[in-house]
Amino acid sequence: MTAHLIGLIGAGIGTSLSPALHEREAGHHGLRYLYRIIDIDGLGLDAAAAGDLVRTARRLGYTGLNITHPCKQTVIEHLDDLSPDAARLGAVNTVTFDGDRAIGHNTDWTGFAESFARGLPDAAAHRVVQVGAGGAGAAVAHALLTLGADHLTVIDSRAARAGALAAELASRFGAERASAATTADLPAALRRADGLVNATPTGMVAHPGLPVPAGLLRPGLWVADVVYRPMRTELLDRARDLGCRTLDGGGMVVFQAAHAFRLFTGLEPDPERMLAHLADLIAA
Repeated sequence: MTAHLIGLIGAGIGTSLSPALHEREAGHHGLRYLYRIIDIDGLGLDAAAAGDLVRTARRLGYTGLNITHPCKQTVIEHLDDLSPDAARLGAVNTVTFDGDRAIGHNTDWTGFAESFARGLPDAAAHRVVQVGAGGAGAAVAHALLTLGADHLTVIDSRAARAGALAAELASRFGAERASAATTADLPAALRRADGLVNATPTGMVAHPGLPVPAGLLRPGLWVADVVYRPMRTELLDRARDLGCRTLDGGGMVVFQAAHAFRLFTGLEPDPERMLAHLADLIAA
């Protein structure tokens, strides 16, 4: 029987449910499958170490890796090839090994797209504000525009990063479809918006808090969050209190995990079963 050894590289990921999510699905397929956490915080490393960790994992016989914050972009220069999606987005969340070659993929954007279509199927998206322009932000922005958002405003604490992402999106989707704004522009942008997406780590167990001031939320605004641990982030709780429609990060993590599982094993996962796995794991 083929054995699969998978790793997750990122910072502050000790509470991640990805290992159990993957291993439970593998059990239904009768696979020998071990998923390990590689937390750079615990190892005293920074995001620049992602390349060395990928090379070490390949030498140790890993089947593949998932990559999360803050390594989704820094890992790229250390890979031998990129899938078309990863190359377009400039972000990698999955690495597979083919002999001595490490190949980067992006399953985040399809994961968010499936989650959004399922959770907010008829949400207006004439104008959407996205906070966060990192690796997850690149994937979410691509998904929103692919799904038909008319205009996406990208805001990041690093203005240059927001500008770079908006320019890249405009080059692919059209100049009228994406623009960058500063955090000072956030109140005006949200007043005009149909929806808000948090694509930053803010709200995670290791990064508590709100990505935008609570006073900027209002009834009629839909709010989506990529954070899934906790599933009920402070942002979503505040939005629900106002009657906003919300989308948590659970669907994205399940669908991106299902796509990564397919890349690792060549087998077809059952996303509905994985959604049930996630609900069980969170309840526990």
